Amino acid sequence: MAKAPPSISLLLLLSAAVFLTIPAVISAIGVNYGTLGNLPPPTQVANFIKTQTSIDSVKIFDVNPDILRAFAGTGISVVVTVPNGDIPALANGRQARRWVSANILPFHPQTKIKYISVGNEILLTGDNNMINNLLPAMRNLNNALVRAGVRDVKVTTAHSLNIIAYDLTGAPSSGRFRPVWDKGILAPILAYHRRTKSPFMVNPYPYFGFDPKNVNFAIFRTPYKAVRDPFTRHVYTNMFDALMDSTYSAMKALGYGDVNIVVGETGWPSACDAPWCSPANAAWFNLNIIKRAQGQGTPLMPKRRFETYIFGLFNEEGKPGPTAERNWGLFRADFSPVYDVGLLRNGQGGGGRPALPAPSTAGGKWCVARSAATNAQLQDNINWVCGQGVDCKPIQAGGSCFNPSSLRTHASFVMNAYFQSHGRTDGACNFSGTGMVVGNNPSNGACKY
Repeated sequence: MAKAPPSISLLLLLSAAVFLTIPAVISAIGVNYGTLGNLPPPTQVANFIKTQTSIDSVKIFDVNPDILRAFAGTGISVVVTVPNGDIPALANGRQARRWVSANILPFHPQTKIKYISVGNEILLTGDNNMINNLLPAMRNLNNALVRAGVRDVKVTTAHSLNIIAYDLTGAPSSGRFRPVWDKGILAPILAYHRRTKSPFMVNPYPYFGFDPKNVNFAIFRTPYKAVRDPFTRHVYTNMFDALMDSTYSAMKALGYGDVNIVVGETGWPSACDAPWCSPANAAWFNLNIIKRAQGQGTPLMPKRRFETYIFGLFNEEGKPGPTAERNWGLFRADFSPVYDVGLLRNGQGGGGRPALPAPSTAGGKWCVARSAATNAQLQDNINWVCGQGVDCKPIQAGGSCFNPSSLRTHASFVMNAYFQSHGRTDGACNFSGTGMVVGNNPSNGACKY
């Protein structure tokens, strides 16, 4: 993960209910499976992913044989990663053949290994020994696979978007690779990808490099300060699309706009040491990422479908660093969802209404919308909460809380329902700063909070 800048309809608005419904099953989405923490064994993880979710691929950060054995026969694709420190040795063809014999051939095809990522964000390390040996290692591993008769495993490497020279208000169509890396390093890598029909893998993280004064632009929320490209006249409503189109423009400028792009990592933490991290914001970000993985595309790549790996599968309690590092997961270690983005099967948090604890008002705490919240923010809150399994029938026509029929009162009701069913913590009432905890019961007549 970078530490510096960088045919299913997902969102169905039901006009009568005025909320967002998550589809019963999401298809074709991957996750990054990190293992730092007291997490369940790989066999349980593989079984959970296969039987309980619609996740169809995982990306791991090593070649752990226990994980590779666990996914044998599941049909789930696996991306393995060469440890960064192994790269210089793999510039030797014999060592590359030995590596493939030890780490790929014993498991494939029983385990559906799809890609080998040679290291992770190597250019970001600044280690010239690894950087100079990166492409030779990729070539040697590809040759070793071909020599062994393995032609369905492709070799790539994951790049941090610090490879792009850009600024937050720049035109995505003017995106270019940094001069120190463009023609000398990245052009030969892109030529390799074109020749081997392997993807260019990038890790676009809006979280690392967004403008704190324009947070909503980073997390797909409104209102936001849009970016208008003066050359293409495209208007960008979110930072992810701008990052992807900057990458595409940089590739195209070198003559490689036809090379496929895979999103190796992206996500948003559900908790951090700042107000812009919350389960609601993380869910909204990843819902929109999944929407793009289903084929929405970007302004410069409107018809492209990006194979995508969300970071990450679990909250990893063993990770060092700031709070955010331990809160990127879709699931906790007990497999319960941190939030719902429609990846669970059989109505366990997808299109159905999963059971949530009954709202409790013990202690005299309620969550209501702030007076400064805009209508667009209130509608976003309704959309998100009603997609999380909260019963929103009371705010529908004929419901006990339909009147007074105003967006603010409807939003306050559902925000409070979410707050009450999620421990009544201040974080459960954040809603990107649009909610506040109050001590006076806002119930009105038959509408009980």
